[in-house]
Amino acid sequence: MENHPLDNPIWESLISRHRALALRNGDAARYPAQVAPFFGVAREGADVAAALAALVPADDTVLLLGRAPAVPAGWKLDQLAMLAQMVCMAPTVEVDGPPIIELGEAHRADVLALTALVYPHYFRPRTMDLGRYFGIYVEGRLAAISGERMGMDAWTEMSAICVHPDFNGRGYARRLLAFLSNDNRARSLTPFLHVSQENHAAVRLYLRNGYAMRREIPFWSLRRAAT
Repeated sequence: MENHPLDNPIWESLISRHRALALRNGDAARYPAQVAPFFGVAREGADVAAALAALVPADDTVLLLGRAPAVPAGWKLDQLAMLAQMVCMAPTVEVDGPPIIELGEAHRADVLALTALVYPHYFRPRTMDLGRYFGIYVEGRLAAISGERMGMDAWTEMSAICVHPDFNGRGYARRLLAFLSNDNRARSLTPFLHVSQENHAAVRLYLRNGYAMRREIPFWSLRRAAT
């Protein structure tokens, strides 16, 4: 099996760019729950019974991409979807619009309010620790954001590309996507992202803006089985 980092992006991110954040036990690692709900394994079918007991509290559910472990007794692994993994292999045409600003601690409450509305479950209080996040404010309101999530030496995941419903249709998602994708390419990093194949509008946006399908990648949830 080819060992491409994007085939196992959570694990590869946790052992490289986000090593300092990783909670690791043997062949498994996860992000702290306040950062992200993601759990990675070193290889398909890895024995992670001890790691799960140590790293995943009784009431927690973790999410995986690509490689999945052997499922020990008392645990339940469900495939949630086959996501589209897309890669930006060409510069994206940038579009005019309101100023883009880098988001920091002063903006965290606004970011959490927006993501709770349009990007629930995946964005946590400390998700902004994973990379840079940028946004567009309109009349004092955070209208749209985009940021960097997982990453390896040569790759950066684009994530949380979302717009407040009051500001849909103004091209803000495209503006932020182009800005951040081109910025990473200028730094010799290749942008990639994951999107539901049922989100046809988002897939079309990415295809029109320099992204191409790399592969379908399985998306899993793992939690303790009900007793």
